[in-house]
Amino acid sequence: MTSKWNYCPLTSDEQEHESVLAKRFSGTPPISELLAQRGISSVEEAEKFFHPSLKDMHDPFLMPDMDKAVERLNRAMGTKERILVFGDYDVDGTTAVALVYKYLLNFYSNIDYYIPTRYDEGYGVSKQAIDMAAEQGVKLIIILDCGIKAIEEIAYAKERGIDFIICDHHVPDDTLPDAVAILNPKLEGSTYPCPHLSGCGVGYKFMQAFSISNGIPPVELESMLDLVAVSIAADIVPMVDENRIMTYHGLKRLNSNPNMGLRAVIRVCGLSNREITISDVIFKIGPRINASGRMQSGIEAVELLVSRDVADANARGKAIDRYNQNRKELDKQITDEANAILEERGEMTSDKKSIVIYNKNWHKGIIGIVASRLTELYYKPSVVLTFSNGLVTGSSRSVQGFDIYKAVESVRDLLENFGGHPYAVGLSLKEENLPEFTRRFEEYVAANIQPEQLTPQLDIDAFMSFSEISPEFLALLRQFNPFGPGNNKPVFCTRGVTDFGTSKLVGRHNEHIKLELVDETCGKVFNGIAFNSAQYFDHIHSGKPFSICYTIEENKHRNGATSVQLLVKAIHIDKE
Repeated sequence: MTSKWNYCPLTSDEQEHESVLAKRFSGTPPISELLAQRGISSVEEAEKFFHPSLKDMHDPFLMPDMDKAVERLNRAMGTKERILVFGDYDVDGTTAVALVYKYLLNFYSNIDYYIPTRYDEGYGVSKQAIDMAAEQGVKLIIILDCGIKAIEEIAYAKERGIDFIICDHHVPDDTLPDAVAILNPKLEGSTYPCPHLSGCGVGYKFMQAFSISNGIPPVELESMLDLVAVSIAADIVPMVDENRIMTYHGLKRLNSNPNMGLRAVIRVCGLSNREITISDVIFKIGPRINASGRMQSGIEAVELLVSRDVADANARGKAIDRYNQNRKELDKQITDEANAILEERGEMTSDKKSIVIYNKNWHKGIIGIVASRLTELYYKPSVVLTFSNGLVTGSSRSVQGFDIYKAVESVRDLLENFGGHPYAVGLSLKEENLPEFTRRFEEYVAANIQPEQLTPQLDIDAFMSFSEISPEFLALLRQFNPFGPGNNKPVFCTRGVTDFGTSKLVGRHNEHIKLELVDETCGKVFNGIAFNSAQYFDHIHSGKPFSICYTIEENKHRNGATSVQLLVKAIHIDKE
């Protein structure tokens, strides 16, 4: 699908900030523009942005209920109560459980962890899990990355003499569970400065507050930031404020002395002896950890991440890699089946603004990935559903700028359960409610989605010439890492580029173009790759000018050398 190119010039305030920053970055003009776009107004702020410091983390006690949570945890440890650390089966949940369990295990032994199975228990806490905890004598459950809607379950736990501390980051309802403490920066009335923490991030802030209250030096906790970085990248929360600080230092840890379990995953990913980037976490490390909960049991991911034995960690890493291979095969199969159904429906030419698709035989652990793929292909909010434990169960994904949580919430009277974020929601409903859900969901989307949200948008950060891609510019651009929502990798546009004469088609079916380009400002040849762009090759090969939108990728080689490649996101044929 062809994307629409957008460029938003700096606002008047941003222009003022850019002029101040330009005095410091005069030799690299695009840098001051990029900084101003990110709300940076002074050289001092730019230096803080380029060098994220743990000293700039927020006081954890600014989060509502943090004092109550710490007091209850301290009391449980003081009276030798049995504590259970409970979490979701995805990357965010398993990293959160691993972090809190491993950290508290340094000071307290009467503690265990638990991850529900996706297929037998489903999402979040269940009465079955509470009964199990009660039988084991558990008096306090710390629940991570879920629990904010578990009103009945937590009331049942209270009847059985079990207290809950909720550490969640999902959107809460008006009515909250009767927990001892609810740590969630999205709570109504919360003034916590960073509202978009990951579930593992909330767990980290809880442990930070626990450390402060007990006078424990931060070194041990900070050594676990690699787990937080993986959760932030995999859960795609905004890469701003504390999230960016924790990811910056977590990536440092991943590249120097990572968690033993993560080191095993790094090994099976083939990432040893090279710099690990945020992209590696999103596309290689995160999916493998996730595969455990998708294909088997998320508890295996926690066992990997808390492992203290090299041989054990390596064996578990290989097992999780096998799950990931199986996940890929199922992913392709179900995506192909879904596409076949949608092609038969005529989805590409349909006037409908959303997709709802159901097959009771699809694998529950894969449908979230399939929803993402359908959203990307058809560029419509998509819901993919299967049948599990007597209910139609599914995942939804959204397009840029459309809040799918509100869309699902609008039909909540038809649902048994739902929860999530503006871009991803899980839900379940009775099979007889599916036709009405499909009708009303489409009705809401059609009434609320904007026409431009149904077309892929490519936002250009800056126009630049090849002569501006200097070593100094690249060194400063590198310091914009780590990238993510709110601090996306900058997209540049260069007009009037031409083929050096050596560009060629590559790929199994000659579907990609390996580019070697020049522009009129610079004699240097820049290498690039344009995936699935073979339709432009004849024009490019003719030597006629064209425009490109691209990100700048730096590849570090084993010999220490660095090469620059333009990852071309879109091509536009210039008018003659």
